[in-house]
Amino acid sequence: MNVSDNESVSGQSALFDDAELRPLPANIGYRGPIACAAAGITYRQLDYWARTGLVTPSIRDASGSGTQRLYGFRDILVLRIVKRLIDTGVSLPNIRAAVEHLDQRGGDDLSRITLMSDGASIYECRSADEVVDLVRGGQGVFGIAVGSVWREVEGTLATLPGENPDGEISVPPTAGDELAARRARRAAS
Repeated sequence: MNVSDNESVSGQSALFDDAELRPLPANIGYRGPIACAAAGITYRQLDYWARTGLVTPSIRDASGSGTQRLYGFRDILVLRIVKRLIDTGVSLPNIRAAVEHLDQRGGDDLSRITLMSDGASIYECRSADEVVDLVRGGQGVFGIAVGSVWREVEGTLATLPGENPDGEISVPPTAGDELAARRARRAAS
């Protein structure tokens, strides 16, 4: 195997990450500002995407004035993927098709796929040999390893407070001391 073959193999391992991923508890939700911080988006984007049905909260949707949406881990993972696709110039209708495709997939199964785009279309790479066009047309020129985004979101949320559907605040065990826990609770409200 020559040097270029080694580089090709290392590039493939970055696209098809087989590392074991652990999702956060399914019943823990994150309010809008926390979801925005974890996904790297603005609150305005989050609100627009929720109102238009692009990415809706799976833990608790807003049900009138004064209620808070609660986004689950998977929701925030999809929010960050949408943000990356927008940053690369993919159109919102094509992103919507990709999100619908991701919604049809199982939760843990998402970590095993890589999305690719040429800026016009979006592809799912299931393996080095299998690429599926999610929108129809174009060729892939960049990839998003969902497993890597998963770890980024997991790492960010591990330091931020969450909330269960009953309104009980969940402070991550890594928060450390009492002062850090109070700050986390204050940031969540």
